[in-house]
Amino acid sequence: MATVTVEKPALVVPIDSLPPIDVTRPGSMNPPPQRTNTIFDTFLDTYYSFQDRRAALGLSNPGTVDNIAKEVQRDVFLTNQTFSGLRAELNKSFSISPLFQISHAFSAGSQQLSPYTFLALYGTANQLCQAQLDSDLSLSARFNQRLTQSLIFKTQVQIQPASNAGPGGAQLSFEQDYTGADFSASLKSINPSILEGGLTGMFIGSYLQAVTPRLALGLEGVLQRPGGGMGPEAALSYAGKYRGDDWVGSLQILAQGGLQGSYWKRLTDKVETGVDVNLQFAGLSGANSMMGGPSKDGVATLGAKWEFSRSIFRAQVDSQGKIGCLLEKVVAPPVRMTFAGEMDHVKNSAKLGLAVSIEASGEELMEQQERVIAPTPPF
Repeated sequence: MATVTVEKPALVVPIDSLPPIDVTRPGSMNPPPQRTNTIFDTFLDTYYSFQDRRAALGLSNPGTVDNIAKEVQRDVFLTNQTFSGLRAELNKSFSISPLFQISHAFSAGSQQLSPYTFLALYGTANQLCQAQLDSDLSLSARFNQRLTQSLIFKTQVQIQPASNAGPGGAQLSFEQDYTGADFSASLKSINPSILEGGLTGMFIGSYLQAVTPRLALGLEGVLQRPGGGMGPEAALSYAGKYRGDDWVGSLQILAQGGLQGSYWKRLTDKVETGVDVNLQFAGLSGANSMMGGPSKDGVATLGAKWEFSRSIFRAQVDSQGKIGCLLEKVVAPPVRMTFAGEMDHVKNSAKLGLAVSIEASGEELMEQQERVIAPTPPF
C-alpha cells in the first residue's frame, strides 16, 4: 500500500506587508544599515544612545519660561484680575464647534478700564482669532495658527491712539512656540523693522528643558536694537522649576540683577496657597538703559485661593502694606458676580470693584454643547 505524504502548504507573505528594515537605533530588532563612515557612524551611535537614555527617564513637557511661576502668579494671585469701579459684561456664544462668541463690557468709575469694550473670538482646533475694540478707539487683536501639533505661530497687534494719558503708539509682535516631548522653545520679536538701515526691534528667545521628572532648567535671552545709531543691548536670564507631589517651586535669576522665587502648595483639594519674592540688588542692575538704573528693593507676596462649589475666593497681602481680595460667585448658571477690593496702607488709598457677567446662550447651543466637544484653540 502506498504511503500518502501530507504536506503543509507554505504560507505566502506579501513583501509589502513586511515592516521596513530601516531602524538604526542600537538594541533594535531590525539589523542596522551597512557602516560606511566611521565619524558619521560614531555620531549616530552617540545620538541614538542619548535619545534612548532620554526616553528611559520618562520626562514630560515642563511648560514655558514665561509661565514658570503660573501656579502662583496666575492661578492664586489676583494681580491680573483685580479691578475698580462698576463693570457689566454680556457674553453671547453663537457656536461651539467652531467656537464663536462676542462680548460687550461696560464700566464706570475706573481709570484703567474703558467705558465700553467690544470683543469677538473665533477659534478652531488649529486657529484662534480674537479682536478687542475700546470706546477710546484702542485696538488689540491676535491671530494664532497651529502649523503642526508642536509648532504654533502667534501674531499680536496693539494700537493705542493719542490722548491725555499719553502720545499713543502701536506694537506688532510675532512669536513661534515649539512644544516638544520634554522641552519648550520660544522665539518672539517685537516691532521688527529693516527700514532704519538694519534690523531693529526687540527679540526674545527662551528654552526650558526637563532634566529629571521633577526638575526643569532653562534660560531666556533678550536682544534689543533701538535704531537711530544706538548699539544693540543684550541680557540673559536663568530659570529653574522643581515639582513635588503637592508643591511647585521656581527660581529666576533676572537680567536686571534681581532674583525672583515662588512657591506653590496645595493644602487641600479646595485650598491653594502661594508665596512670591522679588529682590532687586544694587549695583547689579543699570548695566545699560534696557535694564534700568541701580536699585535695591524687595517685595514679598503671600496669597491663597479657596474653591467652593459655586464660588472662588482669592486673597493676598504683600510686604508693602497692600492687601486685596477677589470673590467670584455664580448666582445662577448664566449669571456670575465678581467683587474686588484692595487697600494700600502706605499710600492710604482703597479701591472697590463690582462686576456682573451674563452668559446668553440659546437652547440650540446648549443642546449642541451636550453633543459636540468644544475645540481647544491655540491660545
